[in-house]
Amino acid sequence: MLDTTREIEVPEGVELSLAVAGLVSRSLAFMIDLIVRWVGLGTVSGILEYLGNFGQGLFLILVFVVEWFYPVLFEVFNQGQTIGKKSMGIMVINDDGTPTDWSSSIVRNLLRFADFLPMLFGFGVLSMLINKDFKRLGDLAAGTLVVHRRKIKEEKLSYEEEGLAPKISLTLEEQSAIISFAERSSKMSVSRTHELASYLGPWLEQDKTKKNPENEALLLKRMAKWLRGHQ
Repeated sequence: MLDTTREIEVPEGVELSLAVAGLVSRSLAFMIDLIVRWVGLGTVSGILEYLGNFGQGLFLILVFVVEWFYPVLFEVFNQGQTIGKKSMGIMVINDDGTPTDWSSSIVRNLLRFADFLPMLFGFGVLSMLINKDFKRLGDLAAGTLVVHRRKIKEEKLSYEEEGLAPKISLTLEEQSAIISFAERSSKMSVSRTHELASYLGPWLEQDKTKKNPENEALLLKRMAKWLRGHQ
């Protein structure tokens, strides 16, 4: 069975499960963007033709700008989504799960000419078919990934264990750190959860000779529940 799910741990330590976008959804998104550009350019062309040769010059400049920078501007300022990608529910991100930036977006889109060769995106389609992450040449060079966008539900503190009152006085910043840890722990890898628990553990005043990262994580979640008023 073809598995298009990829596990990525972002710099913050949160482990994300992402569904990589395949050839069909990306092709449909490209066609939608192509239609949007053609309709827009066609409308502007009808206006500029009244300016004669000057209008034709402006139109050629506009064609160049739209063709090369339309996807870049949308990907950078619209959370990795052009109009076509948004309509198909997909988005561009960096390989490490971070939002795409100017450099990665420019590289992946400037290399569209290589993906187009020898004709009708021959190299691009071939690259996507032989790559497990459906990356075209531009994605490989830029270090980007196209994935399906999913709505993330806010994690609720719904533990069966009772809340645990902190044994020491905590500042608002410390309380916020514990609550944030509890809310995001389910999205983190086990090793990252234990690592963060060891940093926050001193607030538990546990016996250091019986230090247990797994137990610390559970106690911190109970403390977060108490801090949120769920005693």
